[in-house]
Amino acid sequence: MIINSGRKDNLMWRVYATREEMGLSAAAYTEALIRSLLERQEEVRMIFAAAPSQNEVLAGLRNSPGIDWSRVTAFHMDEYIGLQPDAPQGFGRFLRERLFGQVPFCAVNYLNGQAEDFASECARYSALLQEKPIDICCLGIGENGHIAFNDPPVADFADPVWVKRVELDEICRNQQVNDGCFASLNDVPTHALSLTIPALTSVAHMVCVVPARTKREAVRRLLTEEVVSEALPASIMRRHASAQLFLDSESGND
Repeated sequence: MIINSGRKDNLMWRVYATREEMGLSAAAYTEALIRSLLERQEEVRMIFAAAPSQNEVLAGLRNSPGIDWSRVTAFHMDEYIGLQPDAPQGFGRFLRERLFGQVPFCAVNYLNGQAEDFASECARYSALLQEKPIDICCLGIGENGHIAFNDPPVADFADPVWVKRVELDEICRNQQVNDGCFASLNDVPTHALSLTIPALTSVAHMVCVVPARTKREAVRRLLTEEVVSEALPASIMRRHASAQLFLDSESGND
């Protein structure tokens, strides 16, 4: 059940009574986009976020009988640097367990946080992303307002590259502890590879799913602040031609 909705600049937002309703509604919206796109093109290319906030929407997509995954190519938007390949916190592993390895994608492209040369890895992944237009980005928002790992100190709306190595700020790293992904701040990697804001906003459709009270302040700022700025990286969605924000009763504001 939708308990509130509205629009801030171009960004459409809805608040659902429960986290489950939020995730299922976002999944249904994304499925409809995929099916509509496949009616007029051979392939859909998608970027996915890896975070506990995405669990419900990923489950909804995984269980959907109406998506021809054999015509969908997948990317993920960030990856820690320095984790062991089998680390449960790895974003590639997270998505493989919840979606990428569960349905028959046409292709899945992984960022390599173990690469010997990160400049070459960023260039490789950028080239894959830029081969053809990206249709859909399924993303979340961090406690500091980041999208992917574009924390406020490194966010650049006019970034000249599509993938880069970034240093994670302390709020971002603490969020990984708050989400239960790491036991302590010392366990959280300090650097990652991340798609940049121009890469994320190049897509035709942005579907943003943000549950939980820990994100409430970031959501409040997103929907009330007048200025779109890199101090709140997620605010760039307000300029996008097709961006939808799905909230639950804990993240949404009255």
